[in-house]
Amino acid sequence: MIREGRPHQGRTAAIAPEEAEAIGIRALAFVAGDPDLLPRFLSITGIDAGRIRAAALEPGFLAGVLDFVLAHEPTVMAFAEASGLDPSSLAAARRALPGGDERYLAST
Repeated sequence: MIREGRPHQGRTAAIAPEEAEAIGIRALAFVAGDPDLLPRFLSITGIDAGRIRAAALEPGFLAGVLDFVLAHEPTVMAFAEASGLDPSSLAAARRALPGGDERYLAST
């Protein structure tokens, strides 16, 4: 279950990978629908706009979307407000995706 609103007593519960992916998809839609964020996202990631759908199927892509959102506090706040999520749930979602914690091995 995706926690919406404020977390109880400042804590955010762990989020299941499926829920984290759902937040990542919502974040991707948010970025793709913003005329200022999308060009910045494309520039930073080096991905072509026409390849976003295919790239979204790649492991780690949604984690990268959340990394992009989390790197800019105004974007975090705008996405959280637009989606009805507590801002802390974005970081919890990121931790649940590949590369978010020590459960996943980084490539060498």
